[in-house]
Amino acid sequence: MRYFEDLEVGAETDFGVYHVTREEVLEFARKYDPQPFHLSDEAAAKTHFGRIAASGWHTCAMTMAVLARYSVDHEQAGLGSPGIDDLRWLKPVYPGDTLSVHGKIVEKTPSRSKPDIGAVRTETTVTNQDGVPVMRYTSIVLIRRRPEGTPAD
Repeated sequence: MRYFEDLEVGAETDFGVYHVTREEVLEFARKYDPQPFHLSDEAAAKTHFGRIAASGWHTCAMTMAVLARYSVDHEQAGLGSPGIDDLRWLKPVYPGDTLSVHGKIVEKTPSRSKPDIGAVRTETTVTNQDGVPVMRYTSIVLIRRRPEGTPAD
């Protein structure tokens, strides 16, 4: 298990990739963001997108899927998140894109009121298959402190 004490400011991680499909873009848009440029080739062609683009919120959800799989696969002692800062959608995400999620720890702070947890701030950048950043934000993740007597990995 990786605890708060195992994480270092400046450490960088490649969390994984996500392959964007047209079917998923359309399904997400129908349910959660039914704007014409997410649903119709003709409507999207009349915008700066030029073709159907994924919702920014869908990009967030795909990113979360990558992060959650990584956390489970690497036994992180995560406790959820109180939020994110500075979310920016930098470029459109299109069906057929492959998103890569990269993080850099920029700060870690032990909780003053709950000695068994800490907060880690990570600058997260999502790029497409060409290495072009499409989204960036700073996450705040709560993570367990190492229980007394638990050896480091």
